[in-house]
Amino acid sequence: MQEFDVVIIGGGPGGYVGAIRAAQLGAKAALIEKDTLGGTCLNRGCIPTKALYYSAKTLSTVKKAAEFGVNAGEVSFDIARAVERKDDVVKKLVGGVGQLLKGNGITVMNGTGSIEAVGRVKVEKKDGSTEVIGAKSIIIATGSEPAMIPVFNIDKENIITSTEALNLKKVPKDILIIGGGVMGCEFANIFSKFGSSVKVVELLPTILSTEDKQVVRVIAKAFNDAGIEVYTEANVESVEKTAGGVKTRLKGGKEFLTEKVLVTIGRSFNSAGIGLDKAGVEMEKGRIKVNDKMETSVKGIYAIGDVTGRMLLAHIASAGAIVAVENALGKEKWMDYSAVPAGIFTDPEIASVGLREKDAEEKGIKVSIGRFPYAASGKALTMGESEGFMQIIVEEGTERVLGATIVGAHATDLIGEAAIVVKGGGKLKHIIETIHAHPTLPEIVLEAAEDVHGMAIHKIGRKKSHS
Repeated sequence: MQEFDVVIIGGGPGGYVGAIRAAQLGAKAALIEKDTLGGTCLNRGCIPTKALYYSAKTLSTVKKAAEFGVNAGEVSFDIARAVERKDDVVKKLVGGVGQLLKGNGITVMNGTGSIEAVGRVKVEKKDGSTEVIGAKSIIIATGSEPAMIPVFNIDKENIITSTEALNLKKVPKDILIIGGGVMGCEFANIFSKFGSSVKVVELLPTILSTEDKQVVRVIAKAFNDAGIEVYTEANVESVEKTAGGVKTRLKGGKEFLTEKVLVTIGRSFNSAGIGLDKAGVEMEKGRIKVNDKMETSVKGIYAIGDVTGRMLLAHIASAGAIVAVENALGKEKWMDYSAVPAGIFTDPEIASVGLREKDAEEKGIKVSIGRFPYAASGKALTMGESEGFMQIIVEEGTERVLGATIVGAHATDLIGEAAIVVKGGGKLKHIIETIHAHPTLPEIVLEAAEDVHGMAIHKIGRKKSHS
């Protein structure tokens, strides 16, 4: 029987990162993956959606080319080519992960892993054979997948999930999206730019309910300008395929008939059938319970990423992997969820880190807020990207930066500066006293920081804002 220091079940952004870190620390590591390396994020999530996002963004930009003095002629869109490009990007990255694992001397096993006993993992391989391997520590990184909610009658052809939406061969004439959260709004933006008539139905009083009202207002305006119809406080009663298309009925009687319905709500945790019950691992509603060292209730078994149900983000899985591996190998490390950047790829983009304004209000923390609009940024105007703003939230008295939110072009790239300051316990002066290059978008970060005290150069001064 092969023996390993660390055995990881699941080869997504948690699993493969954990395997590499284990090898870097001198451990003998095995990684078990039943499908394709990279997991949901690389194959059916973050990366493919961004590939299509940039196809949509490029199409939108070309249509506005005349504003920049560029005569592009008649513009057409080929979704098959866009999907082909998306697949090429995914293939290249999956291959890269494989090379990284090989280069680090990691044993990769293609099959389904399950815990046979504490310290033992069974691998049911693709060729039908079974192997049991020894593990000083086991890390569960099996992720999540779209929930097949019965009421929506998902058939993966007309009523689809995000997985099928990434592989459509033609642009639907019209599409109804159930769910106005992150995924729903990202797909609404993509399909609208591709040329579909888009409707979004959301149960809550607002789309993107985790975001501050001012941020949602910017996206709601962008959706309205794009002709995307949004229905909030809309309870879907039934979805069924008919001869004329897919009929969606809301509570109250309102009905829609569209070519496709995309369901973007609900994820199910991949925790069944991997031996957790046998090992005695404590669960809660399908997710694996862990502490901040990523330890489960059973010594020597760790869990990371989506399957733990805490912040379903690829970078959380990767960070959790580092924590789990270091603890498994005798070090001491804890997860810190206080400075996790998050991005939403609408147009304009949204990004945030740390506390939002409404979080501070709920916690009763006295804060000062600085804001700066993209419309006052020279670089943003040269790019033709004047929509949006940045806000920085600072603790009164200490001037410690507690959080930041950006809605605007390249928000997901710009949030990195704020994330470093929030994580490091940095103060307002650390941003203000740093010279920012001109003309660049990061000047928006500087001016938002200066605006906390009404001192932004390119904005009419105002009294210090409290919230």
